[in-house]
Amino acid sequence: MKRALAIATAAGLLLAMTFEPSANAYLVGSVVPLAGGCPEPGRWDLSLASPLVRRWSTSLPSAPATLLTSSLPGTSAQLNEIEQAISDSFGAWSGVTGTTFNAASHPGLLAPIERESSADSCTNDQESNIDGLNTICFNQPSDGFTAGVLAFTRVITANAPGASVGSGQPASFAGQILDADTLFRNDGQATFATPAALATSQGQGAYDLESLLIHEIGHWFSLDHSGIWRAVMFPYSPPPGQFLGDRPTMQAPDGPLADDDRAGIRSLYPDPNDSVNIGAIRGRVLPANPFALAGLPAPSPGVSITGIFGAQVVAVNAGTGAVVAGTMGGWSCNESSAEVQFDGSFDIERLPVGNNYAIYAEPLVGLSAPDDFSGALDDLCSSTASPSCSVPAVDTDFNPRVRPDLP
Repeated sequence: MKRALAIATAAGLLLAMTFEPSANAYLVGSVVPLAGGCPEPGRWDLSLASPLVRRWSTSLPSAPATLLTSSLPGTSAQLNEIEQAISDSFGAWSGVTGTTFNAASHPGLLAPIERESSADSCTNDQESNIDGLNTICFNQPSDGFTAGVLAFTRVITANAPGASVGSGQPASFAGQILDADTLFRNDGQATFATPAALATSQGQGAYDLESLLIHEIGHWFSLDHSGIWRAVMFPYSPPPGQFLGDRPTMQAPDGPLADDDRAGIRSLYPDPNDSVNIGAIRGRVLPANPFALAGLPAPSPGVSITGIFGAQVVAVNAGTGAVVAGTMGGWSCNESSAEVQFDGSFDIERLPVGNNYAIYAEPLVGLSAPDDFSGALDDLCSSTASPSCSVPAVDTDFNPRVRPDLP
């Protein structure tokens, strides 16, 4: 996360280390299959026989100490305090109703949290060290810590069936997540505090560990950044001494999340028994003057830009005015031709039914800018099967309005 959030990316023969968007709502991790085809959204293949492995390294930085707790350093109480923050952060996502890994309706899909003593237990900067395990590290250096980066997550996604890393089983499908690791900055340029420590005078100068953890774990599940300010997946962290939203509770474990976060995770892991969050809004963002796109270069042979690419489209509850979900529009993919079309399409799914919604589109010219989503958008064409494909620049030069002939 950045003082602000940055994502490191890499690629291999059968693997793509990426955060990419899907045609179906929000910005989510996806991968273009090695054999070609439409981008496949990244997701875990979870079952009771193969639950999500979760580990964290108990190796903590001491000089300087960048992780503050209310418990005495070096004690079991300190480790328990950190682990509770990790557990509550996972609980925020598994507390969302309408998902297949909701802890109440689908228990057992998240394995118990394990401890690992090695400092170098996360995937580092060499692809050969990918272990197929999923770990959170607080004391591991990395070239990923560029200026302003507080923490980052690397997700390894298979771009072909049979791909495997480390001790993990081979992937069953392109888009299956094989490994996720989160690293926190440990060079003294940032300090993090557990919820209990944040309330102290010393903690007022530290970043809230739980807020950053919830954000990074959202990346574990393949969510990318959101342009909604209130969303946990917004690419900038709360200021030092503050936390985002409400703390998790037994009654509302997903309290820190915004509706946009909930809708996004439901779109990736929809519960087939959910009868409430099944609404969808689809459409295209088009220029009032179609000739405005005529001079733009074709992203690939035979593919033209026929709609606004990269506009943020937001769904608002018309009754309350509350933002429910948002996505970055601009593209679609035809399954028969397997060609990405930059036609201005957007698709916001898993919305609660029984409400009236208003939608609007806006250019990314505010606090969040195209650079915060560049890794996701650039990878729409990340495949050796389509070497001539290229992603157009995000269009920020437009003023939205409602067509006069629409009600």
